[in-house]
Amino acid sequence: MTAPVCWGEELLLNKVILIGRLVQDPELKYTPNGTAVCNFTIAVNRKFNRDEADFINIVTWRGLAENCASYLGKGRLAAVEGRLQVRSYETQEGQRRRITEVVADDVRFLDRPGTGGGADSNYSAETERSKDDWEDLGREVSLEDIDLVDSEDEEIPF
Repeated sequence: MTAPVCWGEELLLNKVILIGRLVQDPELKYTPNGTAVCNFTIAVNRKFNRDEADFINIVTWRGLAENCASYLGKGRLAAVEGRLQVRSYETQEGQRRRITEVVADDVRFLDRPGTGGGADSNYSAETERSKDDWEDLGREVSLEDIDLVDSEDEEIPF
């Protein structure tokens, strides 16, 4: 986590945390020097009116960009943590435009593939559940379930 910058008595902080659904599949591109950059937009419901949403542009870089492009799709639920950035550019017609976006430091995939109606919508959630390595999390463990090291010659498995 980046420490906030202090100027005298002021504390300056730029941190954004959002949870929303992707409105389209992510777009992965590479800069001329080969750095991956992924852009996508998430829809975030408003707190007091669930019928209204804000559409927030997200930018990810490098390995995070490639992961987002590989594992996210339209309709998938994601949590995004990063910083707000406002930048400007000039159109081909010579007009100045400003864009506000979140530059993500961390993106968490909050649903299973196939549950958001995205690129993996034909993927069976039932199949995923059957492969879930964490399905026994929280169950009671008996001594029969544990492999004990009997002799001093055996190595501990971690």
